[in-house]
Amino acid sequence: MPRCLTLRQLTDEEERLIGRLAHSRTEPARRVERAQIVWRAHRGERVPAIARALGITEATVRAWLTRFEAGGVDGLKDAPRSGRPPVYRPEEVAEVIAASLTKPDDLGLPFGSWTLDRLAAYLHEEKGLAIGRSRIATLLQEEGLRWRTQETWFGERVDPDFVKKGGDRRAL
Repeated sequence: MPRCLTLRQLTDEEERLIGRLAHSRTEPARRVERAQIVWRAHRGERVPAIARALGITEATVRAWLTRFEAGGVDGLKDAPRSGRPPVYRPEEVAEVIAASLTKPDDLGLPFGSWTLDRLAAYLHEEKGLAIGRSRIATLLQEEGLRWRTQETWFGERVDPDFVKKGGDRRAL
């Protein structure tokens, strides 16, 4: 039978941070849930009640309370995970970013804006970089770039030759 787990007294700073995290609507859901575990334990709830209220196992509650005891508020963060190292070197990532920021017209390509598929094909054929569209999207997002903000669905098109390139629409 598990022993009764009690939480140590929180400092004023920890109490303020845990309270803010536990009630946050903008923090990642995992951190909010972990902070709610500590917050409820701080308020005197026992492990089984916390587990029922949050819909998680008692073992999970105990694990996060133990991690909080050992590492404080920083103990609630995700620990580094082992795994495969990044596949693409920084130079290759820079190549992806540079290509995505270059207009396809300037490269002599027959379209006015990039899609992830077009960018992946260009990088593979012209730069010899075999990279998938989902990885390209991740790299662009990590760089803070928003995809396809230059193209508009209403009003004037970015490509001035759009109608000429469209072909015969009556066949559709």
